[in-house]
Amino acid sequence: MPDRLAHHRQRTLADDERIAWLRLIRSANVGPGTFFSLLERFGTAQRALDALPDLARRGGRAGTIRIATAAAASRELEDAHRIGATLLAWGEPTYPPLLAHIHDPPPVIYARGRQNLLTKKTIGVVGARNASTNGRRFAKKLAADLGGGGLMVVSGLARGIDAAAHDGALATGTAAVLGGGIDIVYPAENRDLYDRIAETGVLLSEVAPGTQPQARHFPRRNRIISGMARGVVVVEASPRSGSLITARMALEQG
Repeated sequence: MPDRLAHHRQRTLADDERIAWLRLIRSANVGPGTFFSLLERFGTAQRALDALPDLARRGGRAGTIRIATAAAASRELEDAHRIGATLLAWGEPTYPPLLAHIHDPPPVIYARGRQNLLTKKTIGVVGARNASTNGRRFAKKLAADLGGGGLMVVSGLARGIDAAAHDGALATGTAAVLGGGIDIVYPAENRDLYDRIAETGVLLSEVAPGTQPQARHFPRRNRIISGMARGVVVVEASPRSGSLITARMALEQG
């Protein structure tokens, strides 16, 4: 992150700022990279929002650009609060510390459960969805041992290795990064595991509540898993699997 954004670190956003941050990242064609470029250029999310129409015109865009409204952002926050989720913003003390330093961190991320776990040293454990019995057993034992050693295990709540790793780390706290909204259980077979993580661990999602998982969400989810972790362990994975993509992201993120 640019040094000129340092003043945003370790401070809690005011309510109106939080709405502005959410509006900006939910506006058309604004991803994490564009968000932080705008924040660096204009100083605040609100000033960036005010500048978006003119920037779009200068860029040759015909018609009006879709800018998320304050009402829509407020409804999204209300939906999250209704299920006990909180919106964490980049730079706030509660935001996952290592994740804040990757090149494209989520400007905002929802957390449900024990947010204090996000300050723990974290290891990612990921792997094949169609894992062998031995692979699942190994992942569960590994996660339990890592948790017993004071580390938090983060994974993606997928079937197979992810689910086994979460299960093994339930007693010490585990983080599940979701491919859909913070209120969406995917796959549905992991409903019980989702509920137990909400009670003893922490659930995370960068997309709006109610968002159904789509294929394009999972690479974005994977960079959060690797970005939070000091290292990533891959248990059983095919050469083209998302698990190896997560491991490669971990190497790129350092």
